[in-house]
Amino acid sequence: MTDQPDIIKFPCPFPLKVMGYNTEAFETAIKEIIEKHLDPDPVVYTSQLSKNGKYLSITATFIATSREQLDGLYRKLNGHELVKMTL
Repeated sequence: MTDQPDIIKFPCPFPLKVMGYNTEAFETAIKEIIEKHLDPDPVVYTSQLSKNGKYLSITATFIATSREQLDGLYRKLNGHELVKMTL
């Protein structure tokens, strides 16, 4: 990794979007992963279905405390079999 300064100034509010198939298992898995990484910090969730209802996007907004925290969370989410994409 390089020694470039972070563009993001921590702590800060951070919206993280996760997309996958519209299943209960997807929603449950995403919330479990996020809450495990952020416990006990509060998380606000919003979700939106795709036009045909096949996909679900979940946005979790929380206070990010470090680059390491975000990197670990993205790695865990992107490694999950139900996750199609994260933003």
